[in-house]
Amino acid sequence: MTCPPNADPATGTAMSSAWRARMLDAVPPAILDDLRRRHAEPQRHYHDWSHVEALLGHCEAAGDRIHDRSAVLFAILFHDAIYDPRAKDNERRSAALLVATDPPLSPESLALARRMIEATAGHQLPGDLTGIALEDCAHFLDMDLGILGAPPGRFDIYEEQIRREYAHVADDAFRTGRAKVLRHFAQRERLYFTPWGQERFERQARANLARSLTALEG
Repeated sequence: MTCPPNADPATGTAMSSAWRARMLDAVPPAILDDLRRRHAEPQRHYHDWSHVEALLGHCEAAGDRIHDRSAVLFAILFHDAIYDPRAKDNERRSAALLVATDPPLSPESLALARRMIEATAGHQLPGDLTGIALEDCAHFLDMDLGILGAPPGRFDIYEEQIRREYAHVADDAFRTGRAKVLRHFAQRERLYFTPWGQERFERQARANLARSLTALEG
């Protein structure tokens, strides 16, 4: 996958500063400041603010495919708001934080953003969503897995960043666990739920996963 024009070289994702400013203008400053503080925590090496910016770039690229842009925006901002590599409930707690923060969203958009965040736990589409809400969730999940389809150099940096986040895990245990996670994705018939995600990421993601699994299991 080649980087689009004006792409961020760290993510391979194009995003105009004006578009980002317009999106983030919808977020109260106190909420945005708290989110930036959370994403600067020392245990974060991949799941930091650059990950949020990468997803905002994907959101811009998706364009009119996104129906409830406010719901997707707040899902992007909050889906890793709580991130503890030792915990197993980060997604549920991040979704709860979104609701407790009382963001400027309609009840329908807030409920959708919450379900999107919860869906990142297994990266499967929720069975209780239909229609355009399901489409928006599918695009959001594809954005979140966009890193798997990044250019090889960026994907390698991502793998190094994940290892640093799990520095508390011994090498053998990490290789076993990481291989299990990547194999789970590699064995899916399709990594991405939408035609947009499949066209943009699928082929490179398959190559990246195969290469990483060979290194982990070899």
